[in-house]
Amino acid sequence: MNNSVALLLVVAFIAANLPFLSTRVAGMFDRGAKHFGWHLLELVVLFGLVGLLARFLEGRHTPVHPQNWQFYVTTFSLFLVFAFPGFVGRYFWKRR
Repeated sequence: MNNSVALLLVVAFIAANLPFLSTRVAGMFDRGAKHFGWHLLELVVLFGLVGLLARFLEGRHTPVHPQNWQFYVTTFSLFLVFAFPGFVGRYFWKRR
């Protein structure tokens, strides 16, 4: 596996779990209990940032290939799978 691909997968996994690790919006603004909508918005924004990083890394090695909507739906689904551990930790585990 190429180093860029491995780096991108690690960054995507970390970015997908970031919204669920903090009660602050974007890690900066304290709004008390963060609503699920904020988590979802942060997840979409981080997906876009990881996509920009992927486009940059692809452009370093080869010309960037144009993608259709199916590609973005598939990669967003993978991003949601990466976010599952953070989601479970936030909403399903009971704090004692």
